[in-house]
Amino acid sequence: MAPDEIRLIPTTIHGRVLVRQPVGSPCGLLVGFHGYMESAAIQMERLVSMRPAPGWTLMSVQGLHRTYRGRSRDVVASWMTSEDREVMVANNVAYVDRAIESVQADARHHLVYAGFSQGVAMAFRAGVLGQLRPDGIIAVGGDVPPELLTDAGRRFPPVLLARGARDEWYTQPKLDADVAALTGRGGPVRPLVFDGGHEWTARVAEAAGQFLDQFCTFR
Repeated sequence: MAPDEIRLIPTTIHGRVLVRQPVGSPCGLLVGFHGYMESAAIQMERLVSMRPAPGWTLMSVQGLHRTYRGRSRDVVASWMTSEDREVMVANNVAYVDRAIESVQADARHHLVYAGFSQGVAMAFRAGVLGQLRPDGIIAVGGDVPPELLTDAGRRFPPVLLARGARDEWYTQPKLDADVAALTGRGGPVRPLVFDGGHEWTARVAEAAGQFLDQFCTFR
């Protein structure tokens, strides 16, 4: 029997994005990417916990691959699987580009991406492969996708890399490797090890808010 033929069919992509408008004059757009089996609403809470300046527009992008959490009715999503990986990366990056385009240009005066866990890889891929280059990336509990590091000439924006001291997934050796790989390839790299596990804590929110303050203040 002949093997099955695999076909990838182009189609229109529809996704779910939460947006919170700024108070007063816009100063920037903060884009969030949730972790595995989470939702845009969860990442929006993390963005709010950073206490960004009133002029920031907050956008939380939900992964295209939705499912239910366990036997509940809670809808969650993920960003990536190993199947058709390169095509899915391209779809995700194009999806994020379209989401950002939907926000007025003056709200994108400054652009920062913030990812947690699996969303860290999406933040880096969108930031490096997307149409717009962010002014900074906040990465918590996830590593830099290795394929982005193969080109020695590729540049990265300022990055905040954070891990919990008891995080068994994003380990200290992984953090050290990311810091070494990013150093000298663009903006400064700020490592942070906080008291916690694989989570987004108040200390993370505080450090992320301070990172944002280099672009817009007036809290």
